[in-house]
Amino acid sequence: MLKFTAAAAALLLAAPAAFAETHGMAASVTAADQSVANGVVSAASVVAPENGWLVVHRTDAAMKPGPVVGYAPLRGGETDDVAAILTEPVMPGEMLMLMVHSEAGGMQAGGFEYTLGAAEDGPIKPGGDLVMTVITAK
Repeated sequence: MLKFTAAAAALLLAAPAAFAETHGMAASVTAADQSVANGVVSAASVVAPENGWLVVHRTDAAMKPGPVVGYAPLRGGETDDVAAILTEPVMPGEMLMLMVHSEAGGMQAGGFEYTLGAAEDGPIKPGGDLVMTVITAK
């Protein structure tokens, strides 16, 4: 007979990101080209290995992350329909990079502190790769 202890239950409930990583759910961002007329950019799904941020960067054909134009908080694990409010105007046709950033390294928990190139709340890079996707604003 199996014994299911309170400690085992707490471990399972407290580790959704570890569970996702060990069950084939790699960190990812899924989003499609979309209208930004309402001042919001949405990701259909985000899988993050830890609590952090979905950050919207400007980008172009070179696919380098540029200035931040929006962000939204993320829980570790899988989250559907993540909406980031844009902090400056984005025109139709502009390319946007939706990227997962960490909550680590900053001085304020729960406050987004990243600036381009900084370590605070910086990009998550499992295996050395950025977790991101690029969309075009409509």
